[in-house]
Amino acid sequence: MFLALATLMYSNIHTVALWMFQEAQIGWDPISMWKQMGWLARIVVIVLFIMSGWSIGVMIDRAMAFSAARKQSRSFAPAVAGALRDGKIEEAIKVAERNKKSHLAKVVTAGLQEFKAHGESTDIPGEQIEASKRALERAEAIVHAELKRGLGSLATIGSTAPFVGLFGTVVGILNAFQSISTNKATGLGAVAGGISEALVTTAVGLFVAIPAVWMFNYFTNRVEAFDVEMDNSSSELIDYFLKRRNRK
Repeated sequence: MFLALATLMYSNIHTVALWMFQEAQIGWDPISMWKQMGWLARIVVIVLFIMSGWSIGVMIDRAMAFSAARKQSRSFAPAVAGALRDGKIEEAIKVAERNKKSHLAKVVTAGLQEFKAHGESTDIPGEQIEASKRALERAEAIVHAELKRGLGSLATIGSTAPFVGLFGTVVGILNAFQSISTNKATGLGAVAGGISEALVTTAVGLFVAIPAVWMFNYFTNRVEAFDVEMDNSSSELIDYFLKRRNRK
């Protein structure tokens, strides 16, 4: 009995030692994990990094555009209000043209130019204001589209990146089972490549998707705030036109 127990302990120690030896050969740093991955998983990671680069580019572009629009609008609003208060439409147009990155300036410029052009070419009562209102609506639609440029790609990346990473996870698990079947071993070393693929692709997929979703929601809220500001500016400009006509 003692001989059988000693034989069993020896065999278990041998198995544990072999498993620890296999584990010692595994590197869990990024370079080692990359080397252990298959070509299909590497393609998935490369695609995810391309998606990440694209989303970062959109984030930087929109952040710069929104910052410039906010900054110029803060200086534009009081300047154009003062010019209109004094009845200087020409001066108001010049102020708007000097702030071309401002979303408010783009809308107000369209309304002022249309009001001025119709004031010189038509005698139909109300036509001047109606034309200005249509010009303001067209300008708002154009500026809204410009502000939302690139946000669709952020939404697409945020919604698809986890599934791309999940595809890599499935590939890694399949490779792990295939390695077990091929090597006839169940140690950690036999499935290291598959585990690396599953972990890396899952982590990279989440790393790409989460910032994209956050920034899409943030920029969407900023665009909605800009829309409200443009609507208010358009309404105030129409009110100014009506008061100006009544004074005449």
